[in-house]
Amino acid sequence: MSSLVCIHGFTGAPQSFDRLVRALSKRAALRVCRPTLLGHGATASGRAAGGDAGAVGAERAPRRFEEEVDRIAADIGRRGFAGAHLLGYSLGARVALGLLARHGYLFSSATLIGVHPGLGSREERAARVGSDERWCTLLERRGLGAFLAAWEAQPIFSSQRELDAAELAAQRRVRSSHSAAGLARALRVLGLGQMPDYRGALAACPFEVRLVVGERDEKFSRIACALVRLGVRIDLELVPGVGHNVLLEAGDHVEDVVARALAS
Repeated sequence: MSSLVCIHGFTGAPQSFDRLVRALSKRAALRVCRPTLLGHGATASGRAAGGDAGAVGAERAPRRFEEEVDRIAADIGRRGFAGAHLLGYSLGARVALGLLARHGYLFSSATLIGVHPGLGSREERAARVGSDERWCTLLERRGLGAFLAAWEAQPIFSSQRELDAAELAAQRRVRSSHSAAGLARALRVLGLGQMPDYRGALAACPFEVRLVVGERDEKFSRIACALVRLGVRIDLELVPGVGHNVLLEAGDHVEDVVARALAS
């Protein structure tokens, strides 16, 4: 039986992978672990109903990016998922990259959708922390609804306007299941400005890592093309006609990519 670890994106949840897991389970027997990231779920602590693993209480909540990576790695190990294929989307792909860097022995291969490897300079990180803090201010002063309206209006998500209204409504329900305080905590601990630069770790990864990016996601397409040049075990899957959230916009394509990885 194959094993799969799925890590959701910012404002996502374990159920973001429901359709993918159902489809993959029809192909072959599959065990799945879907951690809940810090700050996600109905409370500020990130304790979420329905998550497969990874809920965390406020009294022991990680305060640094790599502490969250280590917490998730410990959950994966305790649950017996060593040797699994690792799948992450956006923030989840960044956390997955941290897992490859610090706990790569837990996995056999990885698929990273819309991943950023980390910022290379102190100045870039400081600028990003400032940008994320403005999002936190919006969350804390105006609430979750105002934040989601502004978040979804970003150009990086513009291709999603072509999706079926029911799909967008389902995504909004997941996003609305979180708390403003929880998402602010997630940004302050897991934001890009808090993340180490993992380019070296990706280049040194001893097994295959497949990068998946939407063709219309120009920024992350450039990033992925640069990352492919880091190592011979890094492959790129450029998905035509879609933007940043390939998992939502082209789920069948992600299914095929992950199915091939699980079968290899």
